[in-house]
Amino acid sequence: MPRPEVLERIKTAEGEADDIIAEAEADREERIAEARERAEDIRGNAEEEARELETEKLEDAREGIETERERILEDGEEARERLRSRAEDRVDDVVDFVLERFTEEVHAQT
Repeated sequence: MPRPEVLERIKTAEGEADDIIAEAEADREERIAEARERAEDIRGNAEEEARELETEKLEDAREGIETERERILEDGEEARERLRSRAEDRVDDVVDFVLERFTEEVHAQT
């Protein structure tokens, strides 16, 4: 094979190698871009799910707090009613006691 043909084949092979390398680099860049895009989508989805979960947990917590608040209010109402009832039951005894003490004090001063 004559020398110019060999040189031409080498140049052609080098050109093809350069094309293959350029194509491989372009393919690599495209895959990296796709991977970054998928990663961004995954991150966005994860953030959205986290926000939804946070909202859901906050709503559950608020419901729990409201339930506990209602229970505490009911317990307080029941305790208040028991105290009121006991106080009403003791009104006559307290009035008698106060009148008795008052009468004793009046007699003690005379």
